[in-house]
Amino acid sequence: MFRSIKEQFDTVFRQDPAARSILEIVLCYPGFHAVLWHRFAHFLQQLGVPLLPRFISQLNRALTGIEIHPGARIGRRFFIDHGMGVVIGETAEIGDDVLIYQGVTLGGTGHDKGKRHPTLGNCVVVGAGAKVLGNIEIGDHVKIGAGSVVVHAVPAWCTVVGVPGRIVRSRGDDGTLEHGKLPDPEQQAIDELTRRVNELAEQVRALQAERLER
Repeated sequence: MFRSIKEQFDTVFRQDPAARSILEIVLCYPGFHAVLWHRFAHFLQQLGVPLLPRFISQLNRALTGIEIHPGARIGRRFFIDHGMGVVIGETAEIGDDVLIYQGVTLGGTGHDKGKRHPTLGNCVVVGAGAKVLGNIEIGDHVKIGAGSVVVHAVPAWCTVVGVPGRIVRSRGDDGTLEHGKLPDPEQQAIDELTRRVNELAEQVRALQAERLER
């Protein structure tokens, strides 16, 4: 338990340059609180304790604004930055060294029984407001841009943006997610269409000028 808490402190210092002291983390980091409360609730859930794990998760939600079902499986060095509005469903599975931002949902898509929430690999980054929905697998080192909606599996080392989420890069770089520098596939498609329309317009004008010369 103490090793897990120390590891969580180290994770906060590594992931958030604004963290200045252990006391600041203890008093002011809801993501830190939420993860520790979840690990306790999940431990009780694994023991088969009725009701109490779910009550702890609801208390956790009321105190931090982060809802993590006690059944969710979360790996080591997990960090929630800011955290308000994060929802992690019952059958979600999260690997090691995962970073998610505020407003993220790891949710289901219906009322099916069994595994109905996503599985995130190691070293995944999920941007603010992104939704990852359904029993899908997100590979290691995947980056999901802010506001994206991902409903299909994503291979390892990819970057996904948009609604619905589209793969815009097929190989990772340094592990960071620069939200302001992500490609916009829809704008790229519009730009390409605009370029093609202009080319066709030039061809039409050239044909018209040629006919007039005759």
